[in-house]
Amino acid sequence: MRFTTINTGVAQLVEHWSPKPGVGSSSLSSRAKIIENMKIKEYFKDAYTELMHKVTWPTWTELQNSAVLVMVTSLIFALIIAGIDFVFSRAMEFIYGLLY
Repeated sequence: MRFTTINTGVAQLVEHWSPKPGVGSSSLSSRAKIIENMKIKEYFKDAYTELMHKVTWPTWTELQNSAVLVMVTSLIFALIIAGIDFVFSRAMEFIYGLLY
């Protein structure tokens, strides 16, 4: 009995077809077909609808509170990093002072 090997590409080996009817594959060609069928006008219409009706926008007070929180956190991190930098620079000056 003689076995022959078929040279298949990597893409063919990893491509998965679902045994369930109606379930698409995850291959690039099927995604390209979906994008090909999508019209640009419908895309912008759907994006607008989602932004206006499905997205929850923060109130002005929530936005201000979040901005203050970000500024305070950034200031704390900056002070911590400045402190670490100061300590390391003094330690390196001390070590170099001993060596030279």
